Amino acid sequence: MVRLNRIYTKAGDGGETRLVGGQKVRKDSARIEAYGTIDELSAAIGLARTALTQAGAPAGAEDAAAILRRIQNELFNLGSDLATLPDDRHPKQPVIEGRHVAALEREIDAWNATLPELRSFVLPGGGFVAAYLHLARTICRRAERLIVGLRDAEPIGGDVLPYVNRLSDHLFVMSRFACRLYGEPEPLWEPEKT
Repeated sequence: MVRLNRIYTKAGDGGETRLVGGQKVRKDSARIEAYGTIDELSAAIGLARTALTQAGAPAGAEDAAAILRRIQNELFNLGSDLATLPDDRHPKQPVIEGRHVAALEREIDAWNATLPELRSFVLPGGGFVAAYLHLARTICRRAERLIVGLRDAEPIGGDVLPYVNRLSDHLFVMSRFACRLYGEPEPLWEPEKT
Protein backbone atom coordinates (compact mmCIF):
# COMPACT_ATOMS: atom_id res chain seq x y z
CA MET A 1 0.00 0.00 0.00
CA VAL A 2 1.31 3.43 -0.95
CA ARG A 3 1.00 6.33 1.47
CA LEU A 4 2.18 9.77 0.40
CA ASN A 5 1.60 11.97 3.42
CA ARG A 6 4.88 13.81 3.17
CA ILE A 7 5.75 15.12 -0.28
CA TYR A 8 9.18 16.60 0.32
CA THR A 9 11.93 14.94 2.34
CA LYS A 10 14.99 17.05 1.43
CA ALA A 11 16.89 13.73 1.04
CA GLY A 12 17.58 14.46 -2.63
CA ASP A 13 18.92 17.98 -2.16
CA GLY A 14 22.48 16.75 -2.72
CA GLY A 15 21.67 15.22 -6.12
CA GLU A 16 21.12 11.63 -5.04
CA THR A 17 18.03 9.49 -4.64
CA ARG A 18 17.30 5.95 -3.54
CA LEU A 19 16.14 2.97 -5.55
CA VAL A 20 13.36 0.73 -4.24
CA GLY A 21 15.97 -1.50 -2.57
CA GLY A 22 17.49 1.46 -0.71
CA GLN A 23 20.63 1.90 -2.83
CA LYS A 24 21.77 5.52 -3.20
CA VAL A 25 22.30 6.62 -6.80
CA ARG A 26 22.93 9.93 -8.52
CA LYS A 27 19.85 11.56 -9.99
CA ASP A 28 21.53 11.62 -13.41
CA SER A 29 22.32 7.89 -13.42
CA ALA A 30 21.17 5.80 -16.39
CA ARG A 31 18.50 4.06 -14.29
CA ILE A 32 17.00 7.34 -13.03
CA GLU A 33 17.12 8.86 -16.53
CA ALA A 34 15.27 5.82 -17.89
CA TYR A 35 12.43 5.73 -15.38
CA GLY A 36 12.25 9.53 -15.27
CA THR A 37 11.63 9.53 -19.01
CA ILE A 38 8.95 6.87 -18.54
CA ASP A 39 7.28 9.28 -16.10
CA GLU A 40 7.52 12.06 -18.71
CA LEU A 41 5.95 9.70 -21.25
CA SER A 42 3.05 9.02 -18.90
CA ALA A 43 2.50 12.78 -18.51
CA ALA A 44 2.36 13.22 -22.29
CA ILE A 45 -0.10 10.33 -22.56
CA GLY A 46 -2.14 12.09 -19.87
CA LEU A 47 -2.44 15.10 -22.21
CA ALA A 48 -3.83 12.89 -24.96
CA ARG A 49 -6.16 11.11 -22.55
CA THR A 50 -7.47 14.42 -21.22
CA ALA A 51 -8.06 15.70 -24.75
CA LEU A 52 -9.97 12.51 -25.59
CA THR A 53 -12.37 13.03 -22.68
CA GLN A 54 -13.29 16.65 -23.41
CA ALA A 55 -16.93 17.56 -23.94
CA GLY A 56 -18.11 16.87 -27.46
CA ALA A 57 -15.63 14.07 -28.09
CA PRO A 58 -16.78 11.64 -30.80
CA ALA A 59 -17.99 8.11 -30.12
CA GLY A 60 -15.01 5.89 -29.54
CA ALA A 61 -12.97 8.54 -27.73
CA GLU A 62 -13.84 7.15 -24.28
CA ASP A 63 -12.64 3.69 -25.31
CA ALA A 64 -9.35 5.13 -26.54
CA ALA A 65 -9.00 7.15 -23.31
CA ALA A 66 -9.53 3.96 -21.28
CA ILE A 67 -6.73 2.26 -23.21
CA LEU A 68 -4.43 5.19 -22.45
CA ARG A 69 -5.33 5.02 -18.77
CA ARG A 70 -4.42 1.32 -18.74
CA ILE A 71 -1.12 2.16 -20.43
CA GLN A 72 -0.38 4.83 -17.81
CA ASN A 73 -0.87 2.20 -15.11
CA GLU A 74 1.43 -0.15 -17.00
CA LEU A 75 4.02 2.62 -17.24
CA PHE A 76 3.93 3.03 -13.46
CA ASN A 77 4.61 -0.72 -13.21
CA LEU A 78 7.44 -0.34 -15.71
CA GLY A 79 8.90 2.59 -13.75
CA SER A 80 8.73 0.53 -10.58
CA ASP A 81 10.47 -2.30 -12.41
CA LEU A 82 13.26 0.04 -13.53
CA ALA A 83 13.57 1.57 -10.04
CA THR A 84 14.21 -1.87 -8.55
CA LEU A 85 17.35 -3.94 -9.01
CA PRO A 86 16.43 -7.55 -9.91
CA ASP A 87 17.66 -8.96 -6.57
CA ASP A 88 15.41 -6.51 -4.68
CA ARG A 89 12.23 -7.30 -6.62
CA HIS A 90 9.35 -8.43 -4.43
CA PRO A 91 7.49 -11.52 -5.74
CA LYS A 92 4.22 -9.56 -5.89
CA GLN A 93 5.72 -6.39 -7.35
CA PRO A 94 3.88 -5.47 -10.54
CA VAL A 95 6.16 -5.64 -13.57
CA ILE A 96 5.76 -5.58 -17.33
CA GLU A 97 5.12 -9.03 -18.78
CA GLY A 98 4.69 -10.55 -22.20
CA ARG A 99 0.90 -10.29 -21.88
CA HIS A 100 1.22 -6.50 -21.81
CA VAL A 101 3.23 -6.55 -25.04
CA ALA A 102 0.64 -8.87 -26.62
CA ALA A 103 -2.22 -6.52 -25.65
CA LEU A 104 -0.47 -3.63 -27.41
CA GLU A 105 0.01 -5.78 -30.50
CA ARG A 106 -3.68 -6.73 -30.60
CA GLU A 107 -4.71 -3.06 -30.39
CA ILE A 108 -2.19 -2.04 -33.06
CA ASP A 109 -3.51 -4.73 -35.41
CA ALA A 110 -7.16 -3.82 -34.76
CA TRP A 111 -6.67 -0.10 -35.43
CA ASN A 112 -4.32 -0.64 -38.35
CA ALA A 113 -6.92 -2.83 -40.07
CA THR A 114 -9.26 0.19 -40.22
CA LEU A 115 -6.69 2.65 -41.60
CA PRO A 116 -5.66 3.33 -45.19
CA GLU A 117 -2.24 2.11 -46.28
CA LEU A 118 0.49 4.69 -45.81
CA ARG A 119 2.39 5.84 -48.89
CA SER A 120 4.42 8.50 -47.10
CA PHE A 121 5.72 9.33 -43.65
CA VAL A 122 3.30 11.09 -41.30
CA LEU A 123 4.06 14.54 -39.95
CA PRO A 124 3.13 15.02 -36.28
CA GLY A 125 -0.18 16.86 -36.13
CA GLY A 126 -3.67 16.01 -37.32
CA GLY A 127 -5.53 17.67 -34.45
CA PHE A 128 -4.75 18.00 -30.74
CA VAL A 129 -5.26 14.35 -29.79
CA ALA A 130 -3.11 13.04 -32.63
CA ALA A 131 -0.43 15.67 -31.95
CA TYR A 132 -0.31 14.75 -28.25
CA LEU A 133 0.01 11.09 -29.22
CA HIS A 134 2.91 11.94 -31.54
CA LEU A 135 4.57 13.85 -28.69
CA ALA A 136 4.15 10.79 -26.48
CA ARG A 137 5.56 8.58 -29.26
CA THR A 138 8.74 10.63 -29.52
CA ILE A 139 9.22 10.60 -25.73
CA CYS A 140 8.67 6.83 -25.84
CA ARG A 141 11.44 6.49 -28.43
CA ARG A 142 13.78 8.54 -26.21
CA ALA A 143 12.91 6.29 -23.27
CA GLU A 144 13.69 3.29 -25.44
CA ARG A 145 17.14 4.67 -26.30
CA LEU A 146 17.87 5.30 -22.62
CA ILE A 147 16.67 1.82 -21.64
CA VAL A 148 18.94 0.22 -24.26
CA GLY A 149 21.89 2.03 -22.67
CA LEU A 150 20.77 0.97 -19.20
CA ARG A 151 20.32 -2.65 -20.29
CA ASP A 152 23.87 -2.71 -21.61
CA ALA A 153 25.19 -1.59 -18.20
CA GLU A 154 22.77 -3.16 -15.70
CA PRO A 155 20.12 -5.90 -15.64
CA ILE A 156 16.50 -4.93 -16.36
CA GLY A 157 13.24 -6.86 -16.72
CA GLY A 158 13.09 -9.02 -19.84
CA ASP A 159 9.85 -7.53 -21.18
CA VAL A 160 10.69 -3.86 -20.54
CA LEU A 161 12.38 -3.16 -23.88
CA PRO A 162 9.86 -5.06 -26.05
CA TYR A 163 7.02 -3.22 -24.27
CA VAL A 164 8.51 0.23 -24.85
CA ASN A 165 9.34 -0.62 -28.46
CA ARG A 166 5.79 -1.82 -29.11
CA LEU A 167 4.28 1.14 -27.24
CA SER A 168 5.88 3.64 -29.62
CA ASP A 169 4.30 1.77 -32.55
CA HIS A 170 1.01 1.70 -30.64
CA LEU A 171 1.09 5.46 -30.11
CA PHE A 172 1.84 6.00 -33.81
CA VAL A 173 -1.08 3.89 -34.98
CA MET A 174 -3.34 5.40 -32.32
CA SER A 175 -2.44 8.90 -33.60
CA ARG A 176 -3.56 7.83 -37.07
CA PHE A 177 -6.73 6.37 -35.56
CA ALA A 178 -7.34 9.67 -33.73
CA CYS A 179 -7.17 11.59 -37.02
CA ARG A 180 -9.96 9.39 -38.37
CA LEU A 181 -11.93 9.55 -35.12
CA TYR A 182 -11.96 13.36 -35.16
CA GLY A 183 -12.24 13.74 -38.94
CA GLU A 184 -8.88 15.50 -39.12
CA PRO A 185 -6.69 15.26 -42.22
CA GLU A 186 -3.58 13.19 -41.67
CA PRO A 187 -0.56 15.39 -42.50
CA LEU A 188 1.84 13.48 -44.73
CA TRP A 189 5.45 14.28 -45.54
CA GLU A 190 5.77 15.96 -48.93
CA PRO A 191 9.52 16.25 -49.58
CA GLU A 192 9.05 18.41 -52.67
CA LYS A 193 7.32 21.13 -50.60
CA THR A 194 10.53 22.31 -48.88
